[in-house]
Amino acid sequence: MTETTKPELPDQLSINPRSPHHVAEIFQYDIGIKVNGKERFDVEEYCISEGWVKVASTKALDRRGQPLLMKVKGEIEAFYK
Repeated sequence: MTETTKPELPDQLSINPRSPHHVAEIFQYDIGIKVNGKERFDVEEYCISEGWVKVASTKALDRRGQPLLMKVKGEIEAFYK
């Protein structure tokens, strides 16, 4: 597909379908996230304007059984692969 048919990446996006920032149409394509120039593959949510990504903690879970998310700050870039 060409770049013109892909939806524009939003400022804030989450992979969790229960989140208000989840956009299912975008996940039909491969998305890449760079934090401070390095690509990360474990990003759960990002916000470009505020400069953070959330990544899952290794073993800690919240009271609903979901992994706890840690916020990593820096220069964020989202792109289609």
